[in-house]
Amino acid sequence: MKRNYIAPLLAALVALAPASTAGAESIKLRFAALPIIDMVPLYVADKEGLFAKYGVDIEFIPVGAAPERDQLLAAGRADAAVDEIQAVINFNRDRPQMKVVRWALRPTPSSPHFFILAAKGSGITNAADLKGVPIGVSQGTIIEYVTERLLESAGLARGDIKTLNVPRMPDRMALLASGQLKAAVMPDPLAALARSQGAVVALDDSAHPEFGSSVISFRDEWIAAHPEALRGFLAAVDRATALIDADPSAYSSILVERRIVPPAVASSYRMPIFPKAGVPSKAEFENALAWLKEKGLIAKDVAWEDSVDGSYLIRP
Repeated sequence: MKRNYIAPLLAALVALAPASTAGAESIKLRFAALPIIDMVPLYVADKEGLFAKYGVDIEFIPVGAAPERDQLLAAGRADAAVDEIQAVINFNRDRPQMKVVRWALRPTPSSPHFFILAAKGSGITNAADLKGVPIGVSQGTIIEYVTERLLESAGLARGDIKTLNVPRMPDRMALLASGQLKAAVMPDPLAALARSQGAVVALDDSAHPEFGSSVISFRDEWIAAHPEALRGFLAAVDRATALIDADPSAYSSILVERRIVPPAVASSYRMPIFPKAGVPSKAEFENALAWLKEKGLIAKDVAWEDSVDGSYLIRP
């Protein structure tokens, strides 16, 4: 379905974006890429030649899980990634190393990202039904953070929220489908597959984008060496986002080509609405930091100013 009301925004982005660097030497960017929906604007920017237009030679390095992504970044074998605020805080726990430079995916009322799902036949239909029920999560990650914050926002006391560590999403999917788990947390599009198999949505993050958002972050060393290339990268992502929003069906093939959407739901899956230029607020950052400290995952404060930088963005 076309969203032609975005056309004026696209025109504005074209006018505001940095000038093309055609003919200039391209800057190499190694991007650690998980098979997640959050990556779609980057793949569109690459497909449309937008990174090349702005002098960025991007290499996507496939990774299978967040720990592998973080290892590449820590070793300097990747320059940037889609991750979450919690991951950036962990990188910066001893000294500043990474900066959030843009939102990647942010839930909206019509496009939730994370879902607390109940097993078919469990009788669970809402947040209140989850009181005392073990919920399959990946502990110490954004999955657990979203779960606790959403249930607290729905009125459950901390003592009523129970989680069970099931780190691998395929395992969570299988246990939920078999009924061995009464509830589990999944991001889309895996959540869409679970729903197609009978899972019931008890709660999602559509009303709380401050909890379930992902971000694009870069290593400080790369930013310091290539500030204009970063501006070009972000301009390319902005333009790609506007192109997707104007006609999401034009890029649905990427979902299958990049193995982002399971084949069983590829024909029915609806592209989410990707966010415009922006970065997490200080309040959002400090909420995530407080949770990490509550969990004993980090011992000291990390400064928002050392971890988030929106100065490279073009804001229409």
